[in-house]
Amino acid sequence: MDRTNTWLVEQLGERGVSISSRQLEQFEAYLEMLVDWNERMNLTGITERDAVYEKHFFDSISLSFFVNMNEIKTIADIGSGAGFPSVPLKICFPHLKVVIVDSLNKRISFLKALAERLELQDVECVHGRAEDIARLPLYRDQFDLATARAVARLNVLNEFCLPFVRPGGKFAAMKGAKSQEEMKEAGFSLKELKGKLIGEHGMLLPNEGSERHIVVIQKTGTTPQKYPRKAGTPLKQPLI
Repeated sequence: MDRTNTWLVEQLGERGVSISSRQLEQFEAYLEMLVDWNERMNLTGITERDAVYEKHFFDSISLSFFVNMNEIKTIADIGSGAGFPSVPLKICFPHLKVVIVDSLNKRISFLKALAERLELQDVECVHGRAEDIARLPLYRDQFDLATARAVARLNVLNEFCLPFVRPGGKFAAMKGAKSQEEMKEAGFSLKELKGKLIGEHGMLLPNEGSERHIVVIQKTGTTPQKYPRKAGTPLKQPLI
């Protein structure tokens, strides 16, 4: 193992997540593909090896420090971009059945090629707007966990993500620094979309030191028929 691999193994091990040499190989292949494809399309502004391992891989896996992935069977990753957080989580927890939703077909092409390269099973990549996909019976009120990482403000994310979650399941929003204002303005959307705040967790990235804030919400009932609203409306007219 090189220095970066050793760092990841140690950091995850301290938090109860163990990874094998095969899983490290998958992360290496992930990095290689990310850098290669990034030369042809805008996947990420972060391509330096140590930064990818910390700000993408470790950061994505950090969700498992606060949500027990052994209790999760199905996960919907909304607006995943280059596969964060769902693909690093899938590498570490192979039992997960993952659906990734993204509105840009180029990113979906990358994610499909990535899943094939890493030999990941039970990963479905869906091209479309979250508001449209969440109205399809196959995905509506179906998942143990929905996630979104740094996509929008929480009152918007609630409308994007909670419709995917089954009653009793969870939505985890992965954010930067904690914002009391953002939490306060999300109250109405939580009520409307049958969500209940059950946890707020803060952490700092080990080397870089930037702040992370994970908000965990439980789904208390089925999604009301009027949600999500037409594609584009949640961003233009957030629930407040």
